[in-house]
Amino acid sequence: MSLMSVTSEDLFGYAGWRLLEMAACPPLWLPWLSGQGSLTRQLKAYKPGFALQLLQQQQLQLPAQLAERWQCQYGLRREVLMSLNGQAAVFAQSWLPTTTLNALQPLATLGEQPLGEYIFTQPQLSRGVIEVACLPQGLDLPAAQDVAQAELWGRRSYFSLQQHEFLVQEIFLTGWLDP
Repeated sequence: MSLMSVTSEDLFGYAGWRLLEMAACPPLWLPWLSGQGSLTRQLKAYKPGFALQLLQQQQLQLPAQLAERWQCQYGLRREVLMSLNGQAAVFAQSWLPTTTLNALQPLATLGEQPLGEYIFTQPQLSRGVIEVACLPQGLDLPAAQDVAQAELWGRRSYFSLQQHEFLVQEIFLTGWLDP
C-alpha cells in the first residue's frame, strides 16, 4: 500500500511498525509511546477534560495475520477517539477475537468506557512488547477528518487477560501536547 493510502482500516497491516527500541522516536513523544500503564490514566493526569467517543464497533473477519495468530476467523474492531478539553488527542483501535470476547464479556460491552479503565484493574493482565510507527502525513483517520495532520506517531501492543489475547493500537494526534 502506498503511504498516502493508509486508512484506519489498514493500520494493522501498515509495514512501518517497529519495536520501540529500534525506532528513532522524537523525545517529545517518547513518554507517551513507551508508557507501560494505562494511557487513559496518563491522559487524565496530563490535562483536564478527558472524554472518550466511541466511533465504531463492529464484528468482522479478522485480518489474516490476526486470524492465524488467534486461530479464530472473526472478532471485534473497536475505534475510539480520546480528547482533552475538547481537542482530539488519541485515535485508538482495538482488535478482539471472538474467543476473547466470549471469555471476557465486559470487553464486548464497554461502550464509551475506556478499555484501559477496565483492563488495567485486572490482576492477570500482561502486556507484550510495544511496537511504534511513524505514520505518513495524510493518514485517513475518522478522528482527523477536519484536521490537516502531519506525520503521526502510534504504538501498539498485544495484551493478554486471563490467557485471552487482544491488540490495541493508539495513534497520537497533533496539537494537544505541550512542547
